[in-house]
Amino acid sequence: MGEVQGCYNLGVLYSQGQGVRQDFKKAAELHSKACDGEFVQGCHNLGVSYAQGQGVRQDLKKAKEYFGKACDMGLQIGCDYYKILNK
Repeated sequence: MGEVQGCYNLGVLYSQGQGVRQDFKKAAELHSKACDGEFVQGCHNLGVSYAQGQGVRQDLKKAKEYFGKACDMGLQIGCDYYKILNK
């Protein structure tokens, strides 16, 4: 319904298995929606999903892309992970 912070929060619950059955694929889908809506933490968490291969096929190029997007939106940890993957 367009509430990107809600998508992010629900994604966190799915990734941690809090109140719902743990489902990394569902978490990645929800974080993708949050990121598409310019919610910076959603982009960061999606980067983590791709870096670790949780809920998605591991893809360090995509992880770097999402960390870069988070960095561009001002999230320092996104910049830090982007630098690590850029080596």
